[in-house]
Amino acid sequence: MSLSSFKLSRRALLAAATAFVLPLGAQADSVPVQGGTLIYLDQQAHTALYPPSGGFYPNSGVLNQITDKLTWQNPATLEIEPWIAESWQINADFTEFTFKLRPGVTFSDDTPLDAAAVAANFDSYGLGKPEQNFRPSEVLNNYEKSEVIDPLTVKFTFKKPSPGFLQGTSVIGSGLVAQATLARKFDELGDATKVIGSGPFVVESETVGTEILFKAREDYNWAPKSSAHQGRAYLDEIRLLIVPEDSVRIGALLSGQADVVRQIQAYDEAQITSAGFQLFAPPTRGINNSVVFRPDNPLVADVKVRQALLHGTDTKEIVSTIFSEHYRQATSILASTAKGYVNLADKLAFDPVLAAKLLDEAGWVLNAAGKREKDGQELILTAYESLPQPQNRAALQLISQQWAKLGVTLNVLPGDAGTATVDNLDPAKTPVAPAMVGRADPDVIKSQYYPTNRNVLLQTGGVATEVKSFSDAKLNALLEGIASEVDPAKRLALVGDVQGYVIDQAYAIPIFEEPQVFAAAPTISGVAFEAVGRPSFYNVSKDNATQ
Repeated sequence: MSLSSFKLSRRALLAAATAFVLPLGAQADSVPVQGGTLIYLDQQAHTALYPPSGGFYPNSGVLNQITDKLTWQNPATLEIEPWIAESWQINADFTEFTFKLRPGVTFSDDTPLDAAAVAANFDSYGLGKPEQNFRPSEVLNNYEKSEVIDPLTVKFTFKKPSPGFLQGTSVIGSGLVAQATLARKFDELGDATKVIGSGPFVVESETVGTEILFKAREDYNWAPKSSAHQGRAYLDEIRLLIVPEDSVRIGALLSGQADVVRQIQAYDEAQITSAGFQLFAPPTRGINNSVVFRPDNPLVADVKVRQALLHGTDTKEIVSTIFSEHYRQATSILASTAKGYVNLADKLAFDPVLAAKLLDEAGWVLNAAGKREKDGQELILTAYESLPQPQNRAALQLISQQWAKLGVTLNVLPGDAGTATVDNLDPAKTPVAPAMVGRADPDVIKSQYYPTNRNVLLQTGGVATEVKSFSDAKLNALLEGIASEVDPAKRLALVGDVQGYVIDQAYAIPIFEEPQVFAAAPTISGVAFEAVGRPSFYNVSKDNATQ
């Protein structure tokens, strides 16, 4: 398919769409059609397809079609249900998990998805493999070992209680791959053809950075037990095309040249729905889209400075100006749809008078130019935009305007700069950074803030370009408690404590609850999403008769 063919005039695109009129979020009401090719457009290409790297949404868009998981998290109830595992047993202190696997499941290379394969997967994910550059998965805490009990029974043992492990077996980062894939090095798994899963589709070919062709697996017959559809996928093929330009993706959809599109910007939603196309905005149910601080940088080391910037940020203006009704204003670091959420709106109030007072108390006074200054140095901060996050540059620029009213400068740099990745790991260069992570389990907070996980505060002991000195023992103890507390009520109480503590310390300014926004043609039915908004095309049917 030539991308140049997508470049049609807006009038022609809208005219082509007028024949299809469905209400918001509707799907074609018809009997599923067997066959056809789905054209799916994403904004960015995948990076590494080692499953624990699946948190990056373009990665998960590939992995979700070609891998299965031990369990399925029902997106409506958030309950954990059988999938590759038929059943499981958990001991009283959540240190031993035993899974009974369903028989007859195979990977696409015809090797069995048995207890030995599952053990190899989780040993890799839980322990890491330094020689292959596999880092431990952020969703597996306190992992010790696996044990193959019999060909269809596997047992996992943990050094300390791990109440989040069962849910962790359902996430994209725990997708199951063949042992041939686990034998490769991390860098090799940027090639989608090298990832062998047991899912309903198989990667047929790839043009790196441009296109992936998936073929339906003819013998697939092990969807989640609760799935009404069993057996082979309805589609014959999926063509995943990388189209960075928003207008080109939308143009392709409206003109009938694409079927499903990811990353619909808020300002384009009305164009989609008014033309009768489907719009989906599944929630990510995790850590909200936020700005985080790196306290190792002396400019933001003082909690009063961070608190001033928190109260100097008008998140209501950001959401109402840039986004749509699908983006809720954040009232905590956790989404309101997340387990353990606590409403902290009062602590997040926009109060520029208080913000100015706090800066004064911290010794940052206004100079003759209206800039905050201390010991001859102006308060100038830097942040790189995050390309995967919707409208992130616009949001950061609006925050910059808001902070400028306090006399604080925020320079916003492009996220595609060659130095962005390295600089984002150095608090001396980037004291401010955007961040979010989706996962429908309280362990998501540990994933975000703990030093050996994502470590967004860049504490010592985590990934950074230099040795760091900042560490918050209280925060880390709370995070470890969430990962190991087996009493559900006490665990959720710790989740509430962390939310309050992070806001009191002003380590983060939560902005909005981030959805993943997709659009689809009216002829497409069966589009489904995981609990955190990752797409699945297993149930998709394309009604060619109406096109």
